[in-house]
Order: sequence, then C-alpha cells, then structure tokens
Amino acid sequence: MRVVVYDTTLRDGAQTEGVSFSCEDKLDILNRLDSFGADFVEGGWPGSNPRDDEFFAKASRLDLKKAALTAFGSTRRHGIPPSEDPNLMALAACPVEWCCIFGKSWDFQVTDALRIPLEDNLAMIEDSVRYLRDSGKRVMFDAEHFFDGYRSNREYAIASLEAAERGGAEWLVLCDTNGGSLPEFIRSAVEDAASTASVPLGIHCHNDSDLATACSMAAVEAGCTMVQGTVNGIGERCGNANLCTVVPNMAMKMGAEVSANLRDITALSKYIGEIVNMAPGAGMPYVGDRAFAHKGGMHVSALAKDPRTYEHVPPESVGNSRRVLVSDMAGRSNIAQKLRELGLEPGNDGSQIAAKVKEMESKGYQFEGADASFELLVKRLRGDLEESFEVAGFRIFIDERQGLDMDSEASVKVKDREGNMEQTSADGNGPVNALDNALRKALAKFYPDLAGVRLTDYKVRVIDEKSATAANVRVLMRSTDGMDSWTTVGVSENVIEASLIALVDSLEYALMKQSIKVSQ
Repeated sequence: MRVVVYDTTLRDGAQTEGVSFSCEDKLDILNRLDSFGADFVEGGWPGSNPRDDEFFAKASRLDLKKAALTAFGSTRRHGIPPSEDPNLMALAACPVEWCCIFGKSWDFQVTDALRIPLEDNLAMIEDSVRYLRDSGKRVMFDAEHFFDGYRSNREYAIASLEAAERGGAEWLVLCDTNGGSLPEFIRSAVEDAASTASVPLGIHCHNDSDLATACSMAAVEAGCTMVQGTVNGIGERCGNANLCTVVPNMAMKMGAEVSANLRDITALSKYIGEIVNMAPGAGMPYVGDRAFAHKGGMHVSALAKDPRTYEHVPPESVGNSRRVLVSDMAGRSNIAQKLRELGLEPGNDGSQIAAKVKEMESKGYQFEGADASFELLVKRLRGDLEESFEVAGFRIFIDERQGLDMDSEASVKVKDREGNMEQTSADGNGPVNALDNALRKALAKFYPDLAGVRLTDYKVRVIDEKSATAANVRVLMRSTDGMDSWTTVGVSENVIEASLIALVDSLEYALMKQSIKVSQ
C-alpha cells in the first residue's frame, strides 16, 4: 500500500509556542523536506501575512524534485461569494498547484462557533472547493473536527465530506483537531467514511491525548492513504502527529510504501530542531539520542551476540547510531563494547575500568554523556596518556563596581611536559569564562593549535540538593575544534574547581586528538 506523506511543519508547526520561521528558514526547510522525500509540503496561508506571501513567491522559483508545495486556507466566509472572499482570492492567486482548505464538519462548531445554519456551512464547503477548482487549482479538503463531529452527528460529518467531493476535492482529510479520540474510534470512523467516499482519504491528528501516532496508524489500517504531521511533532498545544515516528512505523512495521528516505530522518529531526531552537527529545523513538542507547550490562552482552535482542530495528536504517553507556551499572560487556566504539582495544582490564567508573560515579561523576573524559580515564589507567600540561595553580578575582557589571579576572600557572612554566591572566564574562580564557592564553605559548578550540555548551547540576550550597556539583562541557565535538565532565564541591577539571580534560583531549592526527 502506498501512503502519501504530507508535511505541515511550516504551517501547523509554526503555531508552536515560541516558534517563528523567517522566510529564509521556510525556504531552507522546504528544500530539506523535498530532499527527504515528502510528497506534500504545506507552506503557509497566503494573504494572512507578508512573510507567507514572500515565501510562496520565492518558493515558486525553486526546482523541487519531489514535494508538491501546498497553500493552506479556509472555506469562504458566510454571506460572501467565493469570488469576493479575500482568503479564497489569495489562494487562487498563489503560484502553487495544490490548495488545502479546511471547513467545519462538527455540527456543534457550525451552530455555536460560526452561528450559521447547518445547510449554509455545507454550501460554503462545496462552492469554496469548486471556486478553487475553476481557478485551476487541485484541492484537498481538511474536515476540521471530523471525529468529534462524527461522534456528535454522524450524518452531518459525512455530509461535509460529500459537499467537498461534489465541489471537486481530490483528497478528503479527516482531522482529529482536538486530539481527543482513541485509536479504535478513529479506525471505525475512517472505515465508515471510506465506504461512502469515492476519493482517497487522509488523516490529520493532534497529540493532546498522546495518541497522535497510534491514531494515525489506525487510520491508515482503516483505509487512509495520506498522513499529515510535522517533524518532531511540533504544533499548537501538545503538537501534531510526529512524522519522525509515524513514517518509520508505517514503512517498517506496516509494510507501507513511502517515498521518504528513512536513512535521512534522524538528520532531518536534528535539522528542524536547530532551526526552531528546540532540541528533539532525547527519548524520541527512532531519531532520539537515547533511541538506541544501552546501559544495562546484560543488555549490552546480548547485543554483542545479536543486536535484535534489544533493538526493534537497526539504528542505521533510520540514520541513527547505537550508543553503549558507561555508568555504575556497567559490566565488562559495556566496557568492551564502549572501547570498541571509541576505537580502543578491549583488554583484560575491563573489571578494573568498571570498578574505577563505579568509584567515580559514587562521587558524582557521570560518563554517559562524557565520552572524552571516559577515554582519557581509560588511557590514564592504562598508562597510555602522557599529560600535556599541568595546572600548577590559579586564582579568581571578582570586583563589583557600583552601578556596573561585576568584573571577573583569572590568573593561571601552567607547566608543559618539560616543566616549563607559564603564568598569565585574562578577563572574562564571569569566573568560568575568565578561567577558560586565562588557561588557553597560557597554553598558547606551548600549544598554539589550541586557539581553534572553543566551548559550545556548559551545564551545571547540583548532585545532592539536600546539601544546598555545600553540595557537590557536576559540570559538563562540550567543546569543538570546528571539525569534531566532544564532552567532558568535572565534579567538586566548588563549581570553579569542577569547571576546571572539565576544562582541563577538554583541552587535554584536543591535544591528544591532534597528536594522533600528526602520528597518522
């Protein structure tokens, strides 16, 4: 069975709290969705704002390979003919082939929200679709609140679909607009609608009951051949059906034929997350960072024999990767697998490494998200790491000037491998930044290549909240050299010392990477 993928990230996803796409954002996302293989991309609502008008004008000049760009709008307003309705006129003038318009299919919405006769709403649906067809557009109809309407008045909900079909709609999309329906009810309503319609059906679910994926799949099982949703499930309130879950489920679990490139779906998820400044949930199925992360020792031992023991699909099939976590739950299997993942040879010291990890985690360390610190730990235990430098001492000065921001200054002494000493100081935006600047400045004399390394993320967590300000803190630092990135960890009762531990590991790791490249 062929199932059409309809992406509404640019329209429904834009209704997410805190999300605002620029015109350039929308053009970039459209190109990415096209290369991903989406069949339809809903671009926005022509005439509703200048940004969407600019977008459609520019998007019409793109050479899209697969996606059909679609304009969204509504049926005409009551009492106005279609040819004089500004919304429909903007849709008719929009430089796209396809339009998707929504109309009411719940009698309660018609009588209490629109406050018009039920028959007038049906006429609005039919003549709005017909007007767009007569203007040369291909039209699909979103039956808003279809499932609530079906529950309230089955005959009227079906009549709304029939009105759209009489007007010339080529798709009828059944919408669970409030997101409150259960999968079994969705299935039975779709089966009924499919028995009366002569054009294909689509499904559009919201996630207010956390069932948008299940309801979308139930609708496909019942006869829908189009699924509408958004990347990462973004959207108004609790969001829309998450295409990053629905599409792999359909293709890999239901045997449906989809044009989307599943191996690109993890990268697509992260790409959209970056643009909307909302990192995808780490626990998101298929595409999340934890989707194929394994921590329990028995799990990892079984995975080494056959990944199917604890993975429902191969991670590479959706562009993701397996991660073995090292923690106080780790056994020798975890350690061996993690060492292979890092390009290190497993040895007879697995128990020693596991014991050291457990000892350090009892003090507050956490290596699950700090692979660089773990690799350094292993090499130090094995005697395979010659430390590049030593921090011989440091001081932090903070001055408060009346009416102005606080000034932070750090003074650092470092020794290189030969015992040469360098002492310097630097200002910074806060004590940690000052320490970072001073340490790099001092090391630049010995290792000028460190100038290209910078911090990209800094997180602090209080480990024992009951100890209040006397609690140990854990600092995670993410660094990059412009090519690769890595994370290090430090723990102390003093947040400055914890930061210094993570910072030293970060720079030591960068120097280790550089020496490996030189030797190769």
